[in-house]
Amino acid sequence: IEVNGRNPSGERKANAMDIGVVFGQKTQLWWDLPVKDSFRLLRKIYEVSEDEFDRRMEEFNEVLQLEEFLDTPVRKLSLGQKMRCELAAAFLHEPPIVYLDEPTIGLDVAVKERIRDFVKKMNRERDTTVMLTTHDIGDIEDLCERVVVLDEGRKIYDGQLDALVDRFTSRRLVLELEGGFDLEMDGVLEIEDTEEGYEVVFDREEVSAADLMREVLERYDVSDFQIREPDIESVVKKIYNEGLHE
Repeated sequence: IEVNGRNPSGERKANAMDIGVVFGQKTQLWWDLPVKDSFRLLRKIYEVSEDEFDRRMEEFNEVLQLEEFLDTPVRKLSLGQKMRCELAAAFLHEPPIVYLDEPTIGLDVAVKERIRDFVKKMNRERDTTVMLTTHDIGDIEDLCERVVVLDEGRKIYDGQLDALVDRFTSRRLVLELEGGFDLEMDGVLEIEDTEEGYEVVFDREEVSAADLMREVLERYDVSDFQIREPDIESVVKKIYNEGLHE
């Protein structure tokens, strides 16, 4: 295994200088020091210039809103405040890769949104690679393009998030119409009569939504319809309920 072209076990110090980490149970901040002093110590450790440090802290404060508790000892921070500081510390030296372990666990909605915005900004503007482990559906949907799925220690999927959703779920066409409904057509997997209308489950690899809708409109008087795209939550439920198989 190599990280940034290095063997992390053989070149530990060089590797440590080129990565950022946030682990829920471990902190890189000094417990009894004010937050700003922890940042200054990290500036020295990572050899960040004063001017660059000031510029980055101003940028971090703009998104994470750190200013209100920079003078507070780390031990007195709330969980959300501490996580925002941990993120700033992880990105302070502009590492090419950052590891985030459950960065939003236990946080309220507003803080989660702020953290996700910050991670997206760092990835977009600095081209930072972010390795994220999470059980939060919102994190996955909002932050991830590539997903790795592990099952009992084995990697069973490594690819785009959209492709994962396509692999384990089907599209649904919901129809509002009078009377009964039936449709035999390649790609139609199931038809359910629900409170919202008839729900047609279909495989878009076999039939497109346009072709399916065209066939329906030729046969029935439809008052309204909608196409429901599958979401990552459906995929996660399927994984937990049925397991994954290569």
